[in-house]
Amino acid sequence: MTILALLIPISLFLGLCGLGAFLWTLRSGQYRDIEGDAQRILLPDDPDPVIDDRNRSSRS
Repeated sequence: MTILALLIPISLFLGLCGLGAFLWTLRSGQYRDIEGDAQRILLPDDPDPVIDDRNRSSRS
C-alpha cells in the first residue's frame, strides 16, 4: 500500500510533463501544416539536381 504513495505522485508528475510537452508543441506551431509536411517528405529537395561531371567521368 505504501507503494501507491510513491507511484501516484510519479504518475501525476509524468502526466503533467506530457501535458506540458503537448502544450509546448501547440504553441511552437508543430501542427500548423500537417498536410504540407506529409507531402514534402515524399518530394525531392532539389527537383533539378546538378550532376557533377567529375564523378560521372570516374565511374565510366
